[in-house]
Amino acid sequence: MTASTIQSQTLGRPELPATMRAAVLKRQGDMAMETLPVPQLEADQVLVQVAAVGVCGSDVHYYEHGRIGDYVVDHPLILGHELSGRIAAVGSAVDSARIGKRVAVEPQRPCRKCKQCKAGRYNLCPDIEFYATPPIDGAFAEYVTIQGDFAYDIPDSVSGEAAALIEPLSVGLWACERAGIKPGSRVLIAGAGPIGIIAAQAARAFGATEIYISDIAEDRLEFALKHGATRALNARTDSVEGLEVDAFIDASGAAQAVRSGIKAVGPAGKVILVGLGADDVELPVSFIQNREIWLSGVFRYTNTWPLAIQLIADGKVDLDILVTGKFNLSESEAALKAGKQPGQLKAVVYPGR
Repeated sequence: MTASTIQSQTLGRPELPATMRAAVLKRQGDMAMETLPVPQLEADQVLVQVAAVGVCGSDVHYYEHGRIGDYVVDHPLILGHELSGRIAAVGSAVDSARIGKRVAVEPQRPCRKCKQCKAGRYNLCPDIEFYATPPIDGAFAEYVTIQGDFAYDIPDSVSGEAAALIEPLSVGLWACERAGIKPGSRVLIAGAGPIGIIAAQAARAFGATEIYISDIAEDRLEFALKHGATRALNARTDSVEGLEVDAFIDASGAAQAVRSGIKAVGPAGKVILVGLGADDVELPVSFIQNREIWLSGVFRYTNTWPLAIQLIADGKVDLDILVTGKFNLSESEAALKAGKQPGQLKAVVYPGR
């Protein structure tokens, strides 16, 4: 870090280390702890000392399969994109008063110049850089950098874990926004994993009065009923077709759940695909056409952090209840495997421990 790009620490603050620890995915199924240089700051960036990192399904997929679609782990990669921390240093264009602030990090860097960015759809920027998506390193490390306006100050009432999980909450908020959820809406959500439960809480915060959730795991359905959903449906035995809901959000990625969920939507309703499944799925096209059902995918989010922080601070969304496993940085590989254990929802890695 050079004097031209980084604001000096004020008297009384510790000097920044030159190196940091990181958990690195060396290749498919192979994690290792390494000592790396602390990342260099650009003028508009802040250096965040990472406090908590949630484990996402995409992290697990990269670990197990070495790729997601066209994104291939062909060189060592630091995983993790759900994070919170504290600002340790700032670039020369950032107010030094931000040093020491607790923040939730939006883990992406759009170009801010292309057609999509200028239209406010920066999540669709063709040149976007996203944490833990090859070749961009993520947050299973002691320090990361991010543009200053993508590090959002959080109040003391918001835990480090909840601040990290604003990233998956943003997926749920964006899905509900795309689905047009409003007071009085009736919603069906397929999948009672972390994203499904988050989507249920988000739908409730948006004013939905009936929130159905389906899954094959009874323990997850029971949990969802306590934290957002109003009715649970066992996907093996309960039919959802004919519910005539205003919106269907798929958080499962299961082809049959998608097809059944579409047939639960009333005329002019909306279908939002969030879950990662097969690249190609057979859909009931005539049903979609005859009812003028609007179908869309979800690709991350745009401008969701301020709302998410407010919902958590106001107690309208509870993310802390999702945390079922806590791991040190050196235990990152175990954290990536934790989701396969019974009763596990969300594993969190703590690089500072």
